Amino acid sequence: MKLADILIAHGLATSADIIEALENQRREGGSLGDCLVRLGKLGAEDLERVLDMAPRSPQSIDDTGLSVASLLNLMVKVIHLNAETTTSEIGGVLKLPPLAVQTLIAQAKERNLLDTLGAARQGGSTEIRYALTAKGLEWARQAMDQNEYVGPAPVPLAAYSEQIARQRIGNERVDRAAIDKAFKDLIVAPALVREIGPAVNSGRSILLYGPAGNGKTSIGERVGSLFREVIYIPYCFEVEGQIIKVFDPSVHKKVERQLQELPEGPSLRRDDLDTRWVACWRPLLITGGELTLEMLDLSFNPLAKFYEAPLHIKALGGIFMIDDFGRQIVSPAALLNRWIVPMESRVERLKLHSGKSFELPFDELVIFSTNLSPGELMDPAFLRRIPYKIEVGGPTVEEYRLIFGAIARKFGLEADDLLIDEVIHELRVRNDFPLAGFQPKFIIDQVLAAAKFEGAAPRLTSEYVSLALRNLYTKDTPGYGRRGGSSRNVADLDDARVVDRRVVAA
Repeated sequence: MKLADILIAHGLATSADIIEALENQRREGGSLGDCLVRLGKLGAEDLERVLDMAPRSPQSIDDTGLSVASLLNLMVKVIHLNAETTTSEIGGVLKLPPLAVQTLIAQAKERNLLDTLGAARQGGSTEIRYALTAKGLEWARQAMDQNEYVGPAPVPLAAYSEQIARQRIGNERVDRAAIDKAFKDLIVAPALVREIGPAVNSGRSILLYGPAGNGKTSIGERVGSLFREVIYIPYCFEVEGQIIKVFDPSVHKKVERQLQELPEGPSLRRDDLDTRWVACWRPLLITGGELTLEMLDLSFNPLAKFYEAPLHIKALGGIFMIDDFGRQIVSPAALLNRWIVPMESRVERLKLHSGKSFELPFDELVIFSTNLSPGELMDPAFLRRIPYKIEVGGPTVEEYRLIFGAIARKFGLEADDLLIDEVIHELRVRNDFPLAGFQPKFIIDQVLAAAKFEGAAPRLTSEYVSLALRNLYTKDTPGYGRRGGSSRNVADLDDARVVDRRVVAA
């Protein structure tokens, strides 16, 4: 990832600005960032903030923070798996700059680990090819016995800890405009927005609670989209000679290249970024009923002999949401006890299989989401440690109409007020079911499926809606048929407002 891409991702420069700065760089020299400042395209303070956040590229072996032996072990494994290779190919795997790789190659040749095979064409240039000697093969086998990890060079634990602190989620301010934009496709009561804003900006923990089907998961997803700063995730880090993988493409969303083709130009060290780190958006990791205590510990692969970081470590610098809290196999008390120390001290302690432990800063926004009673799930001591408790209630009648109409339009259907009133009457009057944000989408999906089965054009008719409502609940659901003989009419419901007007629905 180039500095130009990072600046564009932050919204601090445009593609046109970068091209103009590169032209200026060729004429007058200097780094790309300095050229942007010189042209008035970028503020000096903004440039310093971006550069301070980004890990600098190591220009020597010492700069990597790793021992020569560790890097040699990794390099000979790369060559062993590829039979022969060049400096640029080695650097491409290890994510190290050419000077560091050349130093490693020189060290390997001094130890009689490498043979020089001759020249090879690489793109538009010629490079020397290398292969392992007999001694090098033996070294590679011993290195594979220690662990079978082959990939980007790790970063030291100290460097990872410093980077976590440097890119704290609490450093990023989320304003009202960002929240309005994130929630624009949801029907959200103003009271809920006012509560979410301070909670998100705190960077601490949040409890979302309330009846099922009213959008708690949707809130968590939208919170994840609020943050726009680029952070840096290591491919892996090293502790006590052990390698722990962190970067996970299923969790971490890389910042995409903004400029696919950039003209070559002079560059200063000031603009060089350490490619052992991946520029990403702040992660959002949602886990549900499948969460166990073991998933919060380091996972050691006994065959490959290296570790995979647990879920909450992959979420560092971002959001970790425990959905459906209270429905995990592990008891709520055991799960909560696991979180008390890191939430209170902001430090996480992890243990290697050797018994040695280490610490990392615990910096992430933890969201607990449940439709169970918080008082039954958590004792007062733990509730005290969650500074923000936000109730997500069901919609009022008017909000329900808005939700139903919006979702119907999304699917190209027309939902008139009379039909929506029929739905509300069936739910509230005949069966005493509370209105919920998920119900309109459920009903419309059922209508579409019924029309498809009959080969008819999808329409919101009383017949289709009645079929859908039969599938919404079963006869043993509390409230089913409780008011079946009621003579109350739908108009009465206009005065039956839900007291808590906080609501969200997709």
